[in-house]
Amino acid sequence: MRVLEHDVTAVTPIDRVSFRFYAQLNDFLPAERRGRPFTRSLSRCSVKDAIESLGVPHTEVDLILVNGTAVDFGRLLRDKDAVSVYPPFRSLDLSGTTRAGAAPPEPIRFVADRHLRKLASFLRLAGFDTLLMDEDGLLAETAARESRVALTRDLGLLKRKIVRHGYFVRQTDPEAQFAEVLERFDLADRTRPFTRCLCCNVPVTSIAKDELQARVPVESRACFDDFHECRACGRVYWRGSHYDDLRLVLDRALHRATTRG
Repeated sequence: MRVLEHDVTAVTPIDRVSFRFYAQLNDFLPAERRGRPFTRSLSRCSVKDAIESLGVPHTEVDLILVNGTAVDFGRLLRDKDAVSVYPPFRSLDLSGTTRAGAAPPEPIRFVADRHLRKLASFLRLAGFDTLLMDEDGLLAETAARESRVALTRDLGLLKRKIVRHGYFVRQTDPEAQFAEVLERFDLADRTRPFTRCLCCNVPVTSIAKDELQARVPVESRACFDDFHECRACGRVYWRGSHYDDLRLVLDRALHRATTRG
């Protein structure tokens, strides 16, 4: 009988690897590991697997330095490696540097999980193409297939290998979530308010009020001339009190997104 050769690299323990996570990546770490170097003993693995085993999803990572050299997620760790992990940079030019992460495709589009229904509606309010998915597997597949940014509070979803672009939403209040996403993706100057159906995500089109008949109250047709329609669900939008309320939501979120920190 032939004895199969044992793959030593798959199980070789590494005595000590040091890690340091920066900025908002510390959100995913226990308090004793935040903002400081710490060491871990682990089996030989990729830097991606090591980072995610510590609780940080790969979608939150932009730059990884191992012993001062930029590497990608596939770099295998070795004993006594020093790993520094960074979130996306806004003001620092990383062109020419090996980056583990990648900027979201343009134009930016989102897919949100079922727990972020209100956030999805607010993003549509601002004009951003945002799908809503009830099933995690379908969400991950849609994000990968359509190059969308996955928005979720499920860390397991963001650790799925096929999810290239994703973001863990920290806030729990929908308006705060809205401001958070606008800030994270630098969207404050890219909004196109009231151009998309809040329910269907379909761009709305202008419609003459004499075509509306009983679909809009008589008093609204008497007071307003500018109406828009969603061709998917038939919902009609105009600048009534609901418009003013939504405008305030958008203005508050934009203010929070541009005055933080």
